Amino acid sequence: MVDKPAGITSHDVVARVRRLAGTRRVGHAGTLDPMATGVLVVGVNRATRLLGHLTLTEKAYDATIRLGATTVTDDAEGEVVTTADASGVTEDAVRSGVAALTGDIAQVPSAVSAVKVAGERSYRRVRAGEDVELPPRPVIVHRFDVVGSRREGGFLDVEVQVVVSSGTYVRALARDLGSALGVGGHLTALRRTRVGPYGLGGAHTLDELAELAAAPAGLPVLPIADAARAAFPTRELDAAAATVVSHGGPLPATGVPGPTAVFGPDGRFLALVEDRGPTTRAVAVFV
Repeated sequence: MVDKPAGITSHDVVARVRRLAGTRRVGHAGTLDPMATGVLVVGVNRATRLLGHLTLTEKAYDATIRLGATTVTDDAEGEVVTTADASGVTEDAVRSGVAALTGDIAQVPSAVSAVKVAGERSYRRVRAGEDVELPPRPVIVHRFDVVGSRREGGFLDVEVQVVVSSGTYVRALARDLGSALGVGGHLTALRRTRVGPYGLGGAHTLDELAELAAAPAGLPVLPIADAARAAFPTRELDAAAATVVSHGGPLPATGVPGPTAVFGPDGRFLALVEDRGPTTRAVAVFV
């Protein structure tokens, strides 16, 4: 895991890791905007095949929302569109607004986002001058807690901690909170603290990775079997079933929603499988 710094893209991180690892087979799960910092899960070689499944997990963030201004991008990187005096917004009003945005909600993604519209990224259409309106989609805000606030002129900066389902835009939460309070809002800081089971405690800065790559032990890569055990439900197989899965064959259904990581009797990670009726289907085989 990489502790991404502000000011660079997730693709920039991947390019750096490619150089450090000496391989082109590097990818990441869950893009972070350039202004955002924190946990970026990076896969190397075979582990890149896990990444698409990791994007479906919940994510946790620390964020700062500025009430009193809206921007084109719903964050501090965009041009300010409107301003309003937020000095009259009370802490109780903020907490009520946050509560209304917690749970199962329908969220309109930020227009300047990677959501595709007729095959093209929404942000590209916006930057080309097009007025893009995205439809709302269901997301889950598991946790949306106010942990602090401070006033600066006519603005109110609110520190929050959120845990959200995949596909949730924290920028959009900031926008919608400001809209509900009648003063507008946008995100001024965002730090991802967790992606599924992977937290900041296991993440390294790029400078740390460069130092470690030059050391005898090399890059600190989490073994793929350990990564799979941490992220997915597991199923242990006997030798006969392991042979079937290794060739992409079916097993009796697990009864567990989503991917399950299956392991052979020797502890080797064999595949990710998903239930399809009474049996499983291999979604990725690793042997």
